[in-house]
Amino acid sequence: MLLLWKLISLLPFMSCSTGEETLQGPIFIQEPYDITYSMGSANPEILLNCTAKGYPLPYYRWKQNGTDIDLTMSYHYRLVGGSLAINNPHKKQDIGTYQCLATNSFGTILSRKAKLQFAYLENFETKPRSTVSVREGQGVVLLCGPPPHHGGLSYTWIFNNNTLHVQDDKRRFVSQETGNLYIAKVEPSDVGSYTCLVTNPAAEQSVQGPPTPLTLRADGVMGEYEPKIEVRFPETTYAEKGSSVRLECFALGNPVPSISWKRSDGNSLAKKIEQNKTKGVLEIPDVQQEDEGSYECIAGNIRGRNIARGQLFVYALLEWDKKIQNAFLSLYDSLVWECKAKGKPSPSYSWLKNGQALTSEERIQIANGTLIIPVLNMSDSGLYQCVAENKYNTIYANAELRVIAAAPDFSKNPVKKLSVIQVGGAVTLGCNPSASPRAVISWRKGSEVLRQSKRVILLEDGSLRLSNITKADAGVYTCIATNQFGVARNSGSLIVKERTVITVPPSNMDVTVGESIVLPCQVSHDPSVAVVFTWSLNGSRIDFNGGMPHFERIGRESIGDLMIRNIQLHHSGKYVCMVQTTLDSQSAAVDIIVRGPPGPPEDVKVEHISSTTAVLSWKSGIDNNSPVQIYSVQMRTPFSVGWQAVATDPEVINGRTHKATVVELSPWVECEFRVVASNSVGIGEPSRPSALLKTKAAVPVVAPTNISGGGGSRSELVITWEPVPEELQNGEGFGYIIMFRPLGSTTWTKAVVASVEVSKYVYRNESITPLSPFEVKVGVYNNEGEGTLSSISIVYSGEDEPQIAPAGTSAQSVSAAEVEVSWQPIAWNRHTGRVLGYEVLYWTDDPKESTAGKVRVNGNVTAKNVTGLKANTVYFATVRAYNTAGTGPSSTPVNVTTKKSPPSQPPANIAWKLTNSKICLNWEHVKTMENESEVLGYKILYRQNRHSKAQILETNNTSAELLVPFEEDYLIEIRTVSDGGDGSSSEEIRIPKISS
Repeated sequence: MLLLWKLISLLPFMSCSTGEETLQGPIFIQEPYDITYSMGSANPEILLNCTAKGYPLPYYRWKQNGTDIDLTMSYHYRLVGGSLAINNPHKKQDIGTYQCLATNSFGTILSRKAKLQFAYLENFETKPRSTVSVREGQGVVLLCGPPPHHGGLSYTWIFNNNTLHVQDDKRRFVSQETGNLYIAKVEPSDVGSYTCLVTNPAAEQSVQGPPTPLTLRADGVMGEYEPKIEVRFPETTYAEKGSSVRLECFALGNPVPSISWKRSDGNSLAKKIEQNKTKGVLEIPDVQQEDEGSYECIAGNIRGRNIARGQLFVYALLEWDKKIQNAFLSLYDSLVWECKAKGKPSPSYSWLKNGQALTSEERIQIANGTLIIPVLNMSDSGLYQCVAENKYNTIYANAELRVIAAAPDFSKNPVKKLSVIQVGGAVTLGCNPSASPRAVISWRKGSEVLRQSKRVILLEDGSLRLSNITKADAGVYTCIATNQFGVARNSGSLIVKERTVITVPPSNMDVTVGESIVLPCQVSHDPSVAVVFTWSLNGSRIDFNGGMPHFERIGRESIGDLMIRNIQLHHSGKYVCMVQTTLDSQSAAVDIIVRGPPGPPEDVKVEHISSTTAVLSWKSGIDNNSPVQIYSVQMRTPFSVGWQAVATDPEVINGRTHKATVVELSPWVECEFRVVASNSVGIGEPSRPSALLKTKAAVPVVAPTNISGGGGSRSELVITWEPVPEELQNGEGFGYIIMFRPLGSTTWTKAVVASVEVSKYVYRNESITPLSPFEVKVGVYNNEGEGTLSSISIVYSGEDEPQIAPAGTSAQSVSAAEVEVSWQPIAWNRHTGRVLGYEVLYWTDDPKESTAGKVRVNGNVTAKNVTGLKANTVYFATVRAYNTAGTGPSSTPVNVTTKKSPPSQPPANIAWKLTNSKICLNWEHVKTMENESEVLGYKILYRQNRHSKAQILETNNTSAELLVPFEEDYLIEIRTVSDGGDGSSSEEIRIPKISS
């Protein structure tokens, strides 16, 4: 008996294949679908498709209307692969439902049902049709009466041998349901012959009926009457979900009725719904569940209205929600299969085994879509199908049940050959041989049978679990599997190693930004196991090879310390040292707090601003792990150089305060503020600036400075001052108030200057005595009022020009280019005009050159040298006094002739000799030209280098001796001396020091 079971269990696997094919039952690749065959088709054969894969290769059978087809009738049927070919099909013999059956050694499966229909269209009866006679204005229906047929028809009408187009005609309508022609209101133009043309697209045929004459009765015209609905859509219409529905409605009446549509439940028609131009057809594309409901067609004219109603029901073809799956189970196991389909209406279920109906019996339980076999035997193997069916379609789900009986076998799932575990750990040795029925498992260590204990647990799945491992647990473990068909053994080795322990873990630290720290991480481990250290910060692994320059791994083998150089605020967080071996992993975590200067405060706002104060508020920024101790406020205006610290109330703002008043502000100045936080680590970054605001206006308090003036014309008092800068003007409408009075008077005269930029005021009055002293004050004002006045300054009124010319003017030639002009001082008083100085004017009479010039001297100076003149030239000169009002009358002109030019030739043939620290020089006498001054003597200029000051020795001779220390080289030049000035110098002579 055991041998028989083994043979049975191996049958599905026996094959002469090459091993490349997978043994399996048939699975459909192609199934037959419904076919409508045209009786007039030129193709004499119908092909119902059926193809299945499987190994061994399936063979095929077919059923027609549930009865096996005799495929030996080769003249009529033949198989093309698995497909059924029907030759010269006959409507009566071949119409019906077909199913394909595919079979191999694993069993049989049944295909979906396919209907074979025959499309045809017969001719109309040839009997002539009676004349239809109606009154004008009356409605009429012309019947089509299509001949016998199968397949959908389409209808058109021919009127007097021309096709009748009714698509845009509200008066005429052709129903595609009945084929009839409806004329709502007959007109004289409708009289004629009407013929119905029927087309069967599936049969590829069209036929034309006998003509129907339409005439008008002579007994009058039909009066108006209310609509009568002749074309009604069905009271109940069923539509497949996703299909299109076409509802027709048309009415007779006079006047011609109008057609409208609506839903009975009050909901508006969906936007996707289409109506033709005459509104006689309502088409609903892509029907969905929400389209289900009652629809109304309303036909109306001036005589009344009529309504047609109908219900639309939407059904859904069945689809699988849950299919059955192949099951390969052991002998005596239980099988539970469940299939579920969705659709509308809900399906009923049935089951097939190898193409035959399956019913509940003692061993098999069937309920709805569930199949249960509590205890399997070998005969239960086969191909099963769950069939779901409703009135609209049937679907099949296929699966194979294979019941297996076999001795234990470790070939596919051997025991793990080598397991390595650490002391104190736990290990599970798996034992999962294939066996049918399930094997009984036992374990040995070496030759010792293992018994259940606290440390040794035999699990239900056959695995062996060892806990709290010691070195003594190392060895060879054997799993023994037994069932009624045999015994199998398989072994694996267990190696025990020392655990990895972190001996020097890192510890929590509190550091300041910029410091460098080392986090230790040292371990003890089994010497045969390699250790790998990794570090992470806040869950992200630290990459020591790139992108993280602050971090460095130090140590080797059992040491994995982490150095952090120049630590930054963003380095705060949880650091984890992870130690990994091939056997285990250990980790140690620490928290590092990095403290730094606080971040910038946030949301700085000016809550209130006056002329001299501003109330600020702000929010704390990031404290960077060190509480804020002090806040300070800074301000920037258009007049400040960058940001400046400002005074506040309170004077010292502690770290818990987030509001302060800035004081001592200037009125009417645009300003913005920022806040800076400080803690024990340092001063943080400033906040973003507040919005730019302007302080309120106020009366100006700073008076102008540098009050002075004077000058101007006679009868004028000129007052000047230093303008007040914009930041001190305190408001709009800024100007100056000028107060003045004669010295000794008690009454002030007041004037207003309304210009900001003006710094001068001129008061004119003919009664002002020249050069009279006035007391002057200058103040300020703006739109807020008058401000401070300056202290009193003395300013003199304007004066007359000097009235007297200087006396005793004379001129004397000094050189070829210089003359001296002198005069006597003027004794002046207020009436003759004050004298501040004198002006010398000089010129020549040469008409070719208008050489003229003037020079001034201040105070009581009575002589002035005029330079830059031409040699040997007559010059005229005059002198006049001046003051702030201008210049007075000129003195009588005097003339003077400049001396001749100095000699143009330099001394030549210079010879020198050096003896006893003395230089002896000789040169030739210089002869002058007629227009040159006579030589009066010579100048010797000598110096130690080009940048030192020259010393001068004068002589009337053509020789000279110099007594000088010769520690350096000397540079010497010689020039002539004359009345016209110094002449040209000789070339420079270098005399070397004695040591040279």
